[in-house]
Amino acid sequence: MDFRDVSLTALRVFRAVADQGTFTAAAASLGYTQSAVSRQIAAIERAAGAELLERRRDGVRLTPAGRVVMRRATVVLDEIEATARELSGLPEQAGTVRLGWFPSAGAVLLPRALTALRHTDPGLQVVGREGSTPALVRALRAGSLDLAVLASAPPFRPPDSESPPLTLETLTERALCLAMPATHPLARGDFVDVADLRGQRWIAGSSTGEDRLMGVWPGLDERPEIAHTVRDWLAKLQLVAAGCGLTTVPAMLASAAPPGVRVLPVRGGPQEQRRLLLARLPHPPTDPVVRVATALRAAAVDAPAPSSPPA
Repeated sequence: MDFRDVSLTALRVFRAVADQGTFTAAAASLGYTQSAVSRQIAAIERAAGAELLERRRDGVRLTPAGRVVMRRATVVLDEIEATARELSGLPEQAGTVRLGWFPSAGAVLLPRALTALRHTDPGLQVVGREGSTPALVRALRAGSLDLAVLASAPPFRPPDSESPPLTLETLTERALCLAMPATHPLARGDFVDVADLRGQRWIAGSSTGEDRLMGVWPGLDERPEIAHTVRDWLAKLQLVAAGCGLTTVPAMLASAAPPGVRVLPVRGGPQEQRRLLLARLPHPPTDPVVRVATALRAAAVDAPAPSSPPA
């Protein structure tokens, strides 16, 4: 089979698999059966004469040959979509940026940046989606995102080991804070002493193959009591407001806390940092991508945070 005979459907399926990370997720996103996705991937690999996807227990990754095909496939699919828009009489979308972000960034950082862009660049369109950091990295490599806001906890490592490396820029690096019910005894001051965290009940983030258990203050010298395990950050804060326990939050979320919640810095003991990263592929960014990145930098600098605890 000649690679020139590869169908556009196969290219779209290949990009979806690389983006979603599994055949099952790609099938769901496309509305196909998993067997149909498998047939399309088998066809494109036969045409390429090489394995394009490395099958792993935690999903798939692009092989070196797969990265070559993905780079070319993205250009072809983007051109086809632009042609379809032109034939239908729709305006060109040269001012569109595809942006991804991890969940809590959508509470403060994204609204601030998008509000600023509506004033400075009203013709610029930003479209995208929320996702975990590993999923966003896959989407960048699959060519379905231009830019992504990622989260990183220590030890700080690049979020992906594939080549070529992503271009990464640190937006902010701040210590974790503590969210507690406003009626909790620890909420009376301007900070919390780490020694007072013993014996508290915690609302933790769910443990998955991608994310470690989060929500408990790091380094406690006891086995924490986990009252609830919740993935969604807003649900965690609502449970805090209901008096169900404490949870850790990035400092940026202080201004987004619902009524009944106080977010305070913690004094003493180990302090854990959270780093916000802006990521893209290493090729030179387009002007619209540069403008969105600039707005995100400004929003990250301007985002309020709880005051620092006294020394």
